[in-house]
Amino acid sequence: MNVSDALKTRRSIRGYKPDPVAPELLEKIFDQARLAPSNCNTQPWHTVVVSGQARKDLQAAIFEEIMSGKTPSPVFTPGDSGLSGVYKERQYQCAFTYYGVMGIERHEKEKRQQLALKNWEFFDAPHVAFISMPASMGPINAIDIGLYLQTLMLLLVENGLASCPQGALAFYPDPVFKIANIPEGNAIVCGISFGYEDVGARINDVIMDRDPLTDLVQFID
Repeated sequence: MNVSDALKTRRSIRGYKPDPVAPELLEKIFDQARLAPSNCNTQPWHTVVVSGQARKDLQAAIFEEIMSGKTPSPVFTPGDSGLSGVYKERQYQCAFTYYGVMGIERHEKEKRQQLALKNWEFFDAPHVAFISMPASMGPINAIDIGLYLQTLMLLLVENGLASCPQGALAFYPDPVFKIANIPEGNAIVCGISFGYEDVGARINDVIMDRDPLTDLVQFID
Protein backbone atom coordinates (compact mmCIF):
# COMPACT_ATOMS: atom_id res chain seq x y z
CA MET A 1 0.00 0.00 0.00
CA ASN A 2 1.35 3.43 -0.92
CA VAL A 3 0.72 6.65 0.99
CA SER A 4 -1.99 7.83 -1.41
CA ASP A 5 -3.92 4.58 -0.98
CA ALA A 6 -3.57 4.73 2.79
CA LEU A 7 -4.89 8.32 2.85
CA LYS A 8 -7.89 7.36 0.75
CA THR A 9 -8.57 4.26 2.86
CA ARG A 10 -8.22 5.85 6.28
CA ARG A 11 -11.32 7.22 7.99
CA SER A 12 -12.63 7.32 11.53
CA ILE A 13 -14.07 3.90 12.36
CA ARG A 14 -16.46 3.54 15.31
CA GLY A 15 -17.36 -0.15 15.20
CA TYR A 16 -14.81 -2.88 16.01
CA LYS A 17 -14.45 -6.61 16.31
CA PRO A 18 -13.44 -7.78 19.80
CA ASP A 19 -10.33 -9.53 18.45
CA PRO A 20 -7.16 -8.07 19.98
CA VAL A 21 -4.16 -7.15 17.86
CA ALA A 22 -1.14 -9.41 18.33
CA PRO A 23 1.42 -7.86 20.73
CA GLU A 24 4.21 -8.23 18.15
CA LEU A 25 2.21 -6.26 15.58
CA LEU A 26 1.39 -3.56 18.13
CA GLU A 27 5.06 -3.18 19.01
CA LYS A 28 6.04 -3.03 15.34
CA ILE A 29 3.48 -0.30 14.53
CA PHE A 30 4.35 1.91 17.49
CA ASP A 31 8.05 1.41 16.87
CA GLN A 32 7.62 2.71 13.32
CA ALA A 33 5.39 5.59 14.46
CA ARG A 34 8.21 7.05 16.55
CA LEU A 35 9.91 7.98 13.25
CA ALA A 36 7.41 10.83 12.84
CA PRO A 37 9.05 14.27 12.46
CA SER A 38 9.00 16.89 15.20
CA ASN A 39 10.25 20.43 15.74
CA CYS A 40 13.97 20.34 16.63
CA ASN A 41 13.52 16.56 17.07
CA THR A 42 11.90 17.18 20.46
CA GLN A 43 9.57 14.17 20.07
CA PRO A 44 7.17 15.55 22.67
CA TRP A 45 4.68 12.68 22.50
CA HIS A 46 4.26 10.00 25.14
CA THR A 47 1.85 7.16 24.38
CA VAL A 48 0.15 4.65 26.66
CA VAL A 49 -1.65 1.72 25.02
CA VAL A 50 -4.35 0.16 27.20
CA SER A 51 -5.76 -3.28 26.40
CA GLY A 52 -7.39 -6.30 28.01
CA GLN A 53 -8.66 -6.09 31.58
CA ALA A 54 -6.95 -2.74 32.12
CA ARG A 55 -9.01 -1.31 29.27
CA LYS A 56 -12.24 -2.64 30.79
CA ASP A 57 -11.32 -1.25 34.21
CA LEU A 58 -10.48 2.12 32.70
CA GLN A 59 -13.78 2.32 30.84
CA ALA A 60 -15.63 1.54 34.07
CA ALA A 61 -13.67 4.19 35.98
CA ILE A 62 -14.33 6.88 33.37
CA PHE A 63 -18.04 6.02 33.29
CA GLU A 64 -18.15 6.29 37.07
CA GLU A 65 -16.89 9.86 36.79
CA ILE A 66 -19.34 10.70 34.01
CA MET A 67 -22.35 9.23 35.81
CA SER A 68 -21.40 10.99 39.04
CA GLY A 69 -21.72 14.28 37.17
CA LYS A 70 -18.05 15.17 37.30
CA THR A 71 -17.18 18.11 35.07
CA PRO A 72 -14.76 17.29 32.23
CA SER A 73 -11.25 18.58 33.00
CA PRO A 74 -9.04 18.60 29.90
CA VAL A 75 -5.82 20.57 30.35
CA PHE A 76 -5.60 21.69 26.74
CA THR A 77 -8.45 23.63 25.11
CA PRO A 78 -10.77 21.21 23.24
CA GLY A 79 -10.74 21.50 19.46
CA ASP A 80 -14.43 22.39 19.23
CA SER A 81 -14.13 25.43 21.52
CA GLY A 82 -14.56 28.90 20.08
CA LEU A 83 -15.47 27.82 16.57
CA SER A 84 -17.26 30.28 14.30
CA GLY A 85 -18.01 30.88 10.63
CA VAL A 86 -17.19 28.10 8.19
CA TYR A 87 -15.49 26.08 10.93
CA LYS A 88 -18.66 25.97 13.01
CA GLU A 89 -20.64 25.08 9.89
CA ARG A 90 -18.32 22.14 9.22
CA GLN A 91 -18.70 20.99 12.81
CA TYR A 92 -22.51 21.09 12.50
CA GLN A 93 -22.38 19.21 9.20
CA CYS A 94 -20.17 16.57 10.78
CA ALA A 95 -22.74 16.08 13.57
CA PHE A 96 -25.68 16.02 11.15
CA THR A 97 -23.95 13.38 9.02
CA TYR A 98 -23.16 11.24 12.07
CA TYR A 99 -26.66 11.46 13.54
CA GLY A 100 -28.25 10.97 10.15
CA VAL A 101 -26.50 7.67 9.52
CA MET A 102 -27.48 6.52 13.02
CA GLY A 103 -31.12 7.54 12.48
CA ILE A 104 -31.10 10.16 15.23
CA GLU A 105 -33.08 13.38 14.84
CA ARG A 106 -31.72 16.67 16.16
CA HIS A 107 -34.46 16.93 18.83
CA GLU A 108 -33.64 13.46 20.25
CA LYS A 109 -31.27 14.72 22.92
CA GLU A 110 -31.14 11.50 24.95
CA LYS A 111 -30.18 9.44 21.88
CA ARG A 112 -27.49 11.96 20.99
CA GLN A 113 -26.11 11.73 24.52
CA GLN A 114 -26.07 7.93 24.37
CA LEU A 115 -24.18 8.11 21.08
CA ALA A 116 -21.67 10.53 22.62
CA LEU A 117 -21.04 8.09 25.47
CA LYS A 118 -19.61 5.63 22.95
CA ASN A 119 -16.48 7.79 22.99
CA TRP A 120 -15.71 6.57 26.50
CA GLU A 121 -16.60 3.01 25.60
CA PHE A 122 -13.77 3.41 23.08
CA PHE A 123 -16.34 2.38 20.47
CA ASP A 124 -15.84 -1.22 21.70
CA ALA A 125 -12.32 -1.26 20.24
CA PRO A 126 -10.01 -3.73 22.02
CA HIS A 127 -7.25 -1.15 22.32
CA VAL A 128 -7.07 2.52 23.23
CA ALA A 129 -4.00 4.76 23.27
CA PHE A 130 -3.62 8.01 25.18
CA ILE A 131 -1.16 10.56 23.81
CA SER A 132 0.25 13.19 26.14
CA MET A 133 2.86 15.94 26.05
CA PRO A 134 4.24 18.31 28.71
CA ALA A 135 1.45 20.57 29.98
CA SER A 136 3.84 23.52 29.64
CA MET A 137 3.93 23.13 25.87
CA GLY A 138 1.63 24.95 23.46
CA PRO A 139 0.05 24.94 20.00
CA ILE A 140 3.31 24.69 18.05
CA ASN A 141 4.29 21.57 19.99
CA ALA A 142 0.80 20.18 19.39
CA ILE A 143 1.63 20.21 15.67
CA ASP A 144 4.18 17.49 16.46
CA ILE A 145 1.46 15.45 18.17
CA GLY A 146 -0.63 15.76 15.01
CA LEU A 147 2.28 14.57 12.89
CA TYR A 148 2.75 11.58 15.18
CA LEU A 149 -0.97 10.80 15.21
CA GLN A 150 -1.27 10.88 11.41
CA THR A 151 1.82 8.69 11.10
CA LEU A 152 0.30 6.21 13.54
CA MET A 153 -3.08 6.14 11.78
CA LEU A 154 -1.54 5.49 8.37
CA LEU A 155 0.58 2.68 9.80
CA LEU A 156 -2.55 1.14 11.30
CA VAL A 157 -4.22 1.26 7.87
CA GLU A 158 -1.16 -0.31 6.25
CA ASN A 159 -1.43 -3.21 8.69
CA GLY A 160 -5.14 -3.83 8.11
CA LEU A 161 -6.32 -1.98 11.22
CA ALA A 162 -8.82 0.81 11.78
CA SER A 163 -8.80 3.69 14.24
CA CYS A 164 -10.66 6.71 15.55
CA PRO A 165 -8.77 9.70 16.99
CA GLN A 166 -10.72 11.24 19.89
CA GLY A 167 -10.24 14.57 21.58
CA ALA A 168 -12.93 13.47 24.07
CA LEU A 169 -10.48 11.03 25.64
CA ALA A 170 -8.67 13.97 27.24
CA PHE A 171 -11.80 15.01 29.17
CA TYR A 172 -11.46 12.63 32.14
CA PRO A 173 -7.71 12.25 32.72
CA ASP A 174 -7.66 11.14 36.37
CA PRO A 175 -8.54 7.45 35.78
CA VAL A 176 -5.94 7.31 32.99
CA PHE A 177 -3.20 8.66 35.24
CA LYS A 178 -4.09 6.09 37.90
CA ILE A 179 -3.35 3.15 35.60
CA ALA A 180 -0.66 4.59 33.32
CA ASN A 181 2.89 5.66 33.95
CA ILE A 182 2.44 9.02 32.25
CA PRO A 183 5.44 11.32 32.81
CA GLU A 184 5.09 13.86 35.59
CA GLY A 185 4.00 17.23 34.21
CA ASN A 186 2.38 15.75 31.11
CA ALA A 187 -1.23 16.27 30.06
CA ILE A 188 -3.34 14.21 27.68
CA VAL A 189 -3.81 15.77 24.25
CA CYS A 190 -6.07 13.10 22.77
CA GLY A 191 -6.71 9.40 22.55
CA ILE A 192 -7.17 6.93 19.72
CA SER A 193 -9.28 3.78 19.75
CA PHE A 194 -8.17 1.09 17.34
CA GLY A 195 -8.46 -2.53 16.27
CA TYR A 196 -10.06 -4.56 13.48
CA GLU A 197 -13.08 -2.95 11.82
CA ASP A 198 -16.46 -4.59 12.31
CA VAL A 199 -17.32 -4.48 8.62
CA GLY A 200 -21.04 -4.01 8.11
CA ALA A 201 -21.66 -2.23 11.40
CA ARG A 202 -24.07 0.63 10.77
CA ILE A 203 -21.92 3.14 12.63
CA ASN A 204 -19.13 2.54 10.13
CA ASP A 205 -21.30 3.86 7.30
CA VAL A 206 -20.46 7.37 8.52
CA ILE A 207 -18.30 9.03 5.85
CA MET A 208 -17.33 12.68 6.08
CA ASP A 209 -16.88 14.84 2.99
CA ARG A 210 -13.99 17.24 2.45
CA ASP A 211 -14.22 20.74 1.04
CA PRO A 212 -12.92 21.21 -2.53
CA LEU A 213 -9.28 22.03 -3.14
CA THR A 214 -10.14 25.56 -4.32
CA ASP A 215 -11.56 26.37 -0.87
CA LEU A 216 -8.49 25.15 0.98
CA VAL A 217 -5.40 25.78 -1.12
CA GLN A 218 -4.09 28.71 -3.16
CA PHE A 219 -1.43 28.38 -5.85
CA ILE A 220 0.42 31.63 -6.61
CA ASP A 221 2.91 32.00 -9.47
